[in-house]
Amino acid sequence: MGTRPWVAALFLLPALVLLGALVAYPIGYTVWRSLFDADGSGFVGLKNFGTVFSDHDILTAVRNNAIWVAVAPTVATALGLVFAVLTERVSWGTAFKLLVFMPMAISMLAAGIIFRLVYDQDPSQGVANAVVVAVHDTFTSNSAYPGARPRPNSDLKPTPGGSYTSASAARIGASADLPLIGIPQNKLPAGAQQAKPAAPAADAVTGTVWLDFRPGGTGTAGAIDPGEKALSGVKVQAVKDGEVVASATSGKDGTYRLPAKAAGARLRLPSSNFTGKYNGVNWLGPSLVTPSIIASWVWMWAGFAMVLIAAGLAGVPRELLEQARVDGAGEWQVFRRITVPLLAPVLVVVMVTLMINVLKIFDLVYIIAPSNTQSDANVLALQLYLSSFGGGNDQGVGSAIGVILLLLVLPVMIFNIRRLRREERR
Repeated sequence: MGTRPWVAALFLLPALVLLGALVAYPIGYTVWRSLFDADGSGFVGLKNFGTVFSDHDILTAVRNNAIWVAVAPTVATALGLVFAVLTERVSWGTAFKLLVFMPMAISMLAAGIIFRLVYDQDPSQGVANAVVVAVHDTFTSNSAYPGARPRPNSDLKPTPGGSYTSASAARIGASADLPLIGIPQNKLPAGAQQAKPAAPAADAVTGTVWLDFRPGGTGTAGAIDPGEKALSGVKVQAVKDGEVVASATSGKDGTYRLPAKAAGARLRLPSSNFTGKYNGVNWLGPSLVTPSIIASWVWMWAGFAMVLIAAGLAGVPRELLEQARVDGAGEWQVFRRITVPLLAPVLVVVMVTLMINVLKIFDLVYIIAPSNTQSDANVLALQLYLSSFGGGNDQGVGSAIGVILLLLVLPVMIFNIRRLRREERR
């Protein structure tokens, strides 16, 4: 172009100064700092890197980062591809794309706060558990008497699984009463009736299930006293040799009736009578905290993937798709053999971009994961912060983690640069 070298250098100087100050110097200083101890006064060589690969918390972060890289970009790209292809054929596709892309306008901080509330354990606050509890309660009824138990030294004894079984066998003509305690008076069902003794029967096993307690603490243990309430809806099973031979449910007055074949069996109150109210899934517990945070990240970035893939899809020659359909290919074959191969360059761009993003993930994990399970959701970027400034006060180890993150990102960046150069030559 005939431009003098010093003129070109003069124009490039501001950019080079900024690049050196904001990129080159921090990288160089981080590499240098990783070779020194916690306070930077003593040279330790590669000892900090040895700590990185021997510390349990840091190894957990490495494992979680591997899960993030393998799962999060793949799921987000797959969802983006599905959304882009499906919305291409509907009249309201633009509105749908706008809704899916909208989370990208939310900061990571705001998204973390939103999903911390979504995953709240309390179904009255957490949307996820509100849905789970609603579905559960549709198919399974909760016990009316959570926490109920027999009196100590009574005939009912605890058995495996949370049930209670009588020590003596049931007999025809004798009342097999089943007294329980441990239920506050204000927790009894509305309209609970006075318990009544069951009438003996010559062809059945009968008895009463009731709350063996009345206000004031008066009354006789094991006897149905005035003011003691019946426990209706309690399931009673007759068990012989481990097999349930008969079952019944107590009525409003607490009485139940089992057929004659229950004679000689032991009476069991199954655990379903006493289970507490179902409170949903512990989304932020040790086993689910990482998948839950990944789901929140996918919610944010699926829209990004969809927009890029939709842009690539707009450039796919329609005549190829129509020709394939004319030749008898089904929609799945057209999608798998034509659409996806033609979109491969775009899919690679999306995957590489998202992989670089998840390698640096920090905000969502730090905000969403509770303190008691943060170590289970730990990732390298979060561990870098914790080691350097969040209580570890060891900037040597933190710098070593930063160097490792840089080394993990470099291959992906080099691959991306080479791919872009190949496309430019085309």
